[in-house]
Amino acid sequence: MLSRWAGIVAATVVASLAAAAAGLPRAVLFASLFVGIAYALLFGDEHPLTPPKRVLTFGQVVIGVALGAQLTSDTISAVAGDWLPITVITVATLLISLAAGLLLSRATGLDRPTALLGLIAGGASGIVAMSDELGADARLVAFMQYLRVLIVVVTAPLIATVLFGAGGDALAPDAGGAGLAADLAFTVGCGVAGVLIARKVPITAGSLLVPLVIAAALSVSGITDGAHVPDRVQDLGFAAIGLQVGLRFTVATIRQAGKTVGWSYRTCLNRIRRMEAILGLRVLETARGGSSGGGARLSATWSFRSWVSRRWADRKRSVKS
Repeated sequence: MLSRWAGIVAATVVASLAAAAAGLPRAVLFASLFVGIAYALLFGDEHPLTPPKRVLTFGQVVIGVALGAQLTSDTISAVAGDWLPITVITVATLLISLAAGLLLSRATGLDRPTALLGLIAGGASGIVAMSDELGADARLVAFMQYLRVLIVVVTAPLIATVLFGAGGDALAPDAGGAGLAADLAFTVGCGVAGVLIARKVPITAGSLLVPLVIAAALSVSGITDGAHVPDRVQDLGFAAIGLQVGLRFTVATIRQAGKTVGWSYRTCLNRIRRMEAILGLRVLETARGGSSGGGARLSATWSFRSWVSRRWADRKRSVKS
């Protein structure tokens, strides 16, 4: 089992670097989600892996503190001057998202919590992290949320350039910082206090929301001197959430995801076959119905499968000897 986890960690690191090079936001979360899905579909039936619950708690805490630290007194001051239009637009966006979720639930038969959380605009990482505790299917919520993020990433620069004349290189704001030691103390302090309170007070998704509130209150007060969650710690938190969700994917989940975006199973299969033709390798194995009911599952190339099987057999033999 340790060797499988080591392989997943290594794959996540490589995929994260590739996603970051491609300019994807939250690259580690995208990469860990992809790696988790790939493992679940390729090897999950024979060698299932489930991260311990404390891994999910860690991810929720990190994301909660990171979100809370983004609220500062400067942010509140900037918003105060235009509070009315900002409030109106925020409420309107929320209502439109909720209405779209209700329509999606009615049109596809998707349960309401999943449909509503999947279409909430903004805060994708936080929404995915607490979707299980809110009664939704975290896998489908992640699929919808990050499909939205990808669409925004692709279309937003074009829209900004064409409609608003945006362009050129913007200077990144000076985030400042309190230093690594203070950042770690801030993260650990908010996280531990938040988890302890969440255990005493029955709050849904308390492991995320309580640290968020504590971090936001401290950040607004100014006593933290700009402390925030260190980047590498954020990456670990995002990886924990991504793997927690991705490792639970199944072919049935992909079928439901295709139905959610209006693709039939046949359409999904045709798109996969087209991808196979481009890549020159077999991606999906299918079996016709019968006594076993048929089905489908992803596969790597036969050479890769054989290599993994031989390595696994060698490993088992070495352990027994």
